[in-house]
Amino acid sequence: MCGIFAYLNFNVSRERRYILEVLFNGLRRLEYRGYDSAGISIDSCNCSGLDVNPQIVTPPLVFRQEGNIESLVKSVYNEVDATDLNLEESFSIHAGIAHTRWATHGEPAPRNSHPQTSDAGNEFVVVHNGVVTNYEVLKETLVRHGFTFESETDTEVIPKLAKFVFDKANEEGDQSVTFSQVVLEVMRHLEGAYALIFKSRHYPNELIACKRGSPLLLGVKELAEEASIGASFNDTKFLSRNGQPKELFLSSDANALVEHTKKVLVIEDGEVVHLKDGGVSILKFDQAKGNRGRTLSRPASVERALSILEMEVEQINKGKYEHYMQKEIHEQPESLTTTMRGRLIRGGSCKAKSVLLGGLKDHLKTIRRSRRIVFIGCGTSYNAALASRPILEELSGIPVTMEIASDLLDRQGPIYREDTAVFVSQSGETADTLNALEYALENGALCVGITNTVGSAIARNTHCGVHINAGAEIGVASTKAYTSQIVVMAMLALAIGGDSITSEERREAVIDGLFDLPSKVKEVLKLDQEMKDLAKLLMAEQSLLVFGRGYNYATALEGALKVKEVALMHSEGILAGEMKHGPLALVDETLPIFVIATRDACFSKQQSVIQQLHARKGRLIVMCTKGDAASVSVGGSCRVIEVPQAADCLQPVVNIVPLQLLAYHLTVLRGHNVDQPRNLAKSVTTQ
Repeated sequence: MCGIFAYLNFNVSRERRYILEVLFNGLRRLEYRGYDSAGISIDSCNCSGLDVNPQIVTPPLVFRQEGNIESLVKSVYNEVDATDLNLEESFSIHAGIAHTRWATHGEPAPRNSHPQTSDAGNEFVVVHNGVVTNYEVLKETLVRHGFTFESETDTEVIPKLAKFVFDKANEEGDQSVTFSQVVLEVMRHLEGAYALIFKSRHYPNELIACKRGSPLLLGVKELAEEASIGASFNDTKFLSRNGQPKELFLSSDANALVEHTKKVLVIEDGEVVHLKDGGVSILKFDQAKGNRGRTLSRPASVERALSILEMEVEQINKGKYEHYMQKEIHEQPESLTTTMRGRLIRGGSCKAKSVLLGGLKDHLKTIRRSRRIVFIGCGTSYNAALASRPILEELSGIPVTMEIASDLLDRQGPIYREDTAVFVSQSGETADTLNALEYALENGALCVGITNTVGSAIARNTHCGVHINAGAEIGVASTKAYTSQIVVMAMLALAIGGDSITSEERREAVIDGLFDLPSKVKEVLKLDQEMKDLAKLLMAEQSLLVFGRGYNYATALEGALKVKEVALMHSEGILAGEMKHGPLALVDETLPIFVIATRDACFSKQQSVIQQLHARKGRLIVMCTKGDAASVSVGGSCRVIEVPQAADCLQPVVNIVPLQLLAYHLTVLRGHNVDQPRNLAKSVTTQ
């Protein structure tokens, strides 16, 4: 949704230019989360002295700009050139914050960009990812107390509320009110989902981060060699040890941390993380403990240990590719291999082939006794679940239903204690899916998470689950996560059905197909040039229909979604069995139609669909299994794309790749931004 980032150096000298570049680069790593405006806040003077009087500290500088990160960079350096700000000035302690925005409240404009401030003096400055649902009530209250608002955002109430709390505490004689007490009191009034980072002139060289629902991580980089040698990494005192030179980072995503450090802490909901004097204190917010009488509450601190980030810098670089989406499409043979690594057991002469999903093994018996299995997701994740439903029904014998997360919540659809609810999300932070998870937990269902992000909210809050291990996916349009999700859910079906003797032969055939799948995807990637040529023929078109059925109805939906979200071309995935119930009226000699007709139980029906579309002069593009061109091309009039054959339940993994390539090349040829499509963001953390 939005990306927030912060950098604090302690007892290590850093020039202002260096600090700016760290903040800018952090935003570049997060730009896929939002890219219609951006901003940063840094100190205007050196406040490194330990006995600095906050009353004489000059206000922090705030820079905001509409457009992408590079627009902000250019704007900042232009402002610096027009002033006497010294970029070579060194700071032994400095705290800077940054934000890249995906607009929800107010159009993209500098006034609506973050950081948002409390007043003209920038006494409190805040960056925010999420939505404050009660901001209108808070705004009315603050206006009555004399505050004026400049933006249309929900965020602006937060720094103004912080100033109100701070001023009120001082008026009542509480001169010792701490930064964390101010933030805790602010949190007590906020409703909705948020991740926040606060900076204040009243608390120089300090930062406070807190969250509820939206993701936020802390990264710690110790710079003294003896510090890393002298303590156990998991020692919880590691965070509170003061004096050693270090750099501290806060980020919405690990992508912006990995180039600096792999030592991270995933901040939990309700935690308030206070960075001060090189130490990190963590407080737990309790809604019930608010303002008691005339003084603000002082909650006890909690202890947490850092963990190691299992990620490499190379994963977040483009390498030899021009765009992240292109790279991630071509990474799929490797990402699928990683998804399956250690989970497929080949068996032997006396042992059947099987699947081992460690995150589920203790819950398989409960899942097998379920009344039904409910897949819940949004967008691409929903499509991946839809592609996996037939094999799960076949092998488990359990009814499987599909729910779009937002619709389930709107309807308050029934979820029972005897249900198993499977939540599918690449990021593990999708707001609608998280709300549906909360709803399912309240109703007593067994909740299973399938996500690409270790430590995400879905991974933490479900009873059990499976990580898809597809690696970092930065392009907004999901590609490799989609195919890895299908593979994980196929393995889920194999695991649930693993106690059935009657389906053993079928299970072993699917497992063989899984072993062969990376090579099949590698083969189909050779169609890259062919799909580029097809994109040249379609680039001027206004619309594209994609017909599929059976396992490949989901392929039609996902292929159409890719075309519309990145190429900005109207595209619709249609269940081929519904063709004569309306869609056939659209068919004429001008409308391009993509038909998926690979070999499976629905092949003969798709041949009939092709015949009917041809009879109405449809412009047909047919995807078929290698060797079937003559069977699907009526009189040689169709353009045919041949793909390798895989197990029927795995064929959607192979079939989606040409459509991903088509969407990619259409986008490039039409001159649109591949990795940052208009109006979209990677992780939808607001409703």
